[in-house]
Amino acid sequence: MLKFNIRGENIEVTDAIREYVTKRISKLEKYFENNLEALAHVNLKVYSNKNSKVEVTIPLPYLTLRAEETSQDMYGSVDLVTDKLERQIRKYKTKVNRKSREKGYKKLEFVPTDSVEPEEENVELEVVRTKQVSLKPMDNEEAILQMDMLGHDFFVFEDAETNGTSIVYRRNDGRYGLIEASGD
Repeated sequence: MLKFNIRGENIEVTDAIREYVTKRISKLEKYFENNLEALAHVNLKVYSNKNSKVEVTIPLPYLTLRAEETSQDMYGSVDLVTDKLERQIRKYKTKVNRKSREKGYKKLEFVPTDSVEPEEENVELEVVRTKQVSLKPMDNEEAILQMDMLGHDFFVFEDAETNGTSIVYRRNDGRYGLIEASGD
């Protein structure tokens, strides 16, 4: 069962908006077993140019679903985000089911549904190129510069301070993020 944390930035979350978001995103519950409890984080933003952005994050024990959409219509953005999340679930379900048949994995908490299109069953996740890299010790700033020079959206490096593997990446807002790997 999904619970909701709905926040608004530059917009008051009215009962009508709250009800619409809850109704649309609750439709995803059909893909999960009844004993699953999850919290859907919904962030609604309105910008000065009247664009509305809807961000939804649903952390699950085995997967984090996340989608965002920006458009002139808040309700339309909610619909588009729900569709994106549904595609993510179907894609993941297809991948898990294929792996479980191949390797005998335990089934995850998805309920079988007849609504999966046959063409999605045949989606192959194929690695088309492999690169080997030597991780050079550097700080975050040098890693960002390397990433920018290469024209990539992310860069893997060895953190000079921690000797751990880290990843810097360019966020959608143009700023940078850092992922620090841990062996725990």
